[in-house]
Amino acid sequence: MHEHQGMVAHAHECRPLGNLGSLGATPGKIEHERQQPPVDLAGLSSPGASVTLRNAVTKSRTPPFIRRLGAGIIQDIRARAPWYFRDWTDAWNYRVVPATALIFFSNVLPGIAFSLDLIETTQQYGVAEVLLSTFMAAFIFSVFGAQPLTIAGVTGPITVFNKTIYDILQRQPHPPNYLHFMGWVYLWAAIIHWITAVLNWCNFLKYVTLFSCDAFGFYVSWVYLQYGVQVTTRQFAGDFNGAAVGIIVALLMVVLSFVFQVLSVKPYFHRAARRFFADYGMPISLVATSAIAYWGRFHSASPITLPVGGAFQAANGRPWLVKFWELDGEWVGVALPFGIVLWILFFFDHNVSSLIAQGAQFPLRKPPGFHYDFFLLGVTTFISGIIGVPAPNGLIPQAPIHTTSLLIMGHPVKKDVDEEKHIRRQDTHVDIVCMDENEKRYDPSPEAREVPIAVVEQRVSNLAQGSLCLVLLTGPLLHVLGLIPRGVLAGLFWFMGADALQGNGISQKLLYFIRDRSLTPPDEPLRKVRTSRLLLFVGIQLAGFGATFAVTQTVAAIGFPVVILLLVPIRTLLIPQLSFTPEELSILDGPTASPFTMESVGGSL
Repeated sequence: MHEHQGMVAHAHECRPLGNLGSLGATPGKIEHERQQPPVDLAGLSSPGASVTLRNAVTKSRTPPFIRRLGAGIIQDIRARAPWYFRDWTDAWNYRVVPATALIFFSNVLPGIAFSLDLIETTQQYGVAEVLLSTFMAAFIFSVFGAQPLTIAGVTGPITVFNKTIYDILQRQPHPPNYLHFMGWVYLWAAIIHWITAVLNWCNFLKYVTLFSCDAFGFYVSWVYLQYGVQVTTRQFAGDFNGAAVGIIVALLMVVLSFVFQVLSVKPYFHRAARRFFADYGMPISLVATSAIAYWGRFHSASPITLPVGGAFQAANGRPWLVKFWELDGEWVGVALPFGIVLWILFFFDHNVSSLIAQGAQFPLRKPPGFHYDFFLLGVTTFISGIIGVPAPNGLIPQAPIHTTSLLIMGHPVKKDVDEEKHIRRQDTHVDIVCMDENEKRYDPSPEAREVPIAVVEQRVSNLAQGSLCLVLLTGPLLHVLGLIPRGVLAGLFWFMGADALQGNGISQKLLYFIRDRSLTPPDEPLRKVRTSRLLLFVGIQLAGFGATFAVTQTVAAIGFPVVILLLVPIRTLLIPQLSFTPEELSILDGPTASPFTMESVGGSL
């Protein structure tokens, strides 16, 4: 942590002096400037007047609000810019390879499966639109972004949003062109994104705690499980035998993925083999179960596969440029409320994804940049409207999965080990312990367990997985993509949803509640929380999850982002008024990311 603070301090020391320095002025400094005696303006117009004095007068006349415009963006750029070159050179690490493979499969296939609703009901989108949207987000955020670990792509919430708008428009007597209308929705949302970044509204993320993130993550996990069921049931619209094979490969996908996950943490096989299971277990399961669908009598059942179009061809053969400016003026204003709702969704979804991807459990050392990245999200949203693709944003659980796959595991350093047994590696700032052969024996102590000691923070894995999406748009690979059975996607949904539920805070609290107390460790922090307060806290979270999930199943699904955002004031204003002690709240809740990460938004609550 001291190393992190030192790096941040060094970045601040390197900032150039000048008028931009006033953007980071504290309220105390601003108040000090207000108390300065008035400057004599006489003679300032003369040719010999001091330039410094002229600037001081101009600065004193500028309202503090104006001087703060864009301060967050500038701060993010200044903090991250010194690391830009290292972001590319640090990618020379093997961890980038499995991270790229894992994120490619866990990002692209769910994105396509989520979009099946749009593909089949609206006839306005296709697989090409999803792949192009994923590539665009990966390219912009990996090359230009301040938080390249955050994975962006097509999510379940955005598909619900787009489909709901389509259903609303189709009920109108004279509906407008759908893509033209969505172009204006995205344009309004992009403008609000840019205003948000310039006005430093991302500082409100300091009020987003684990309470809101766990509830939203719980919702996303169940959305994955629900979509798995939908993909399975829709196969019964065709041949029964094909649907039955789809269910078989879906279950095999889930079981095989979890088998690899369990083997990666059990004390069997060599450490390298266990790491291989963790890195490539899911991709191997996906390829193996897809192949099983073409084995023997399974192949004769003709299971339903993914729909694909032509190479680099938009749906229905339309041009890639959407002429949204041709929309009738009456519909331009109607698009504004939908743009506001989309901004609410992305403000919470994307920023929470970034927070979780940079959670306190990850030993990060490079500064974040929420304001600047949210400005870039407005750029990707605007481009999406121009080319007619679903707007990408931060992904849960893919974003934290990406960071987890880049972890470097090692043993914690014992303080009583001789200094000559330590080797300081300057490039990763990690202490590595060198042990003699006779010291490599079984040690059941906690210090002998592997823990995260570093993260390979770089830009290549995000860019690489996005580039693979672009390569996938070529004819031969599109044909291969069209061979994947939909049942495999259902199994992937179930695996990712169940895996996310395992690490969710709500799930862990519920499991603690039903755990045998005699088998619960005495140092478990939840022991200090009254059972009634634990149930009350989890009950409020489940109520928020239930309300969000219920709204998405109704005609009012367009308003579900508002329900999600309400979780923040509930935690900030309502819960402190209930009968929780400060100690109980500190155990039940906490900041999503470390203080080092939260510095970008002014600290934590």
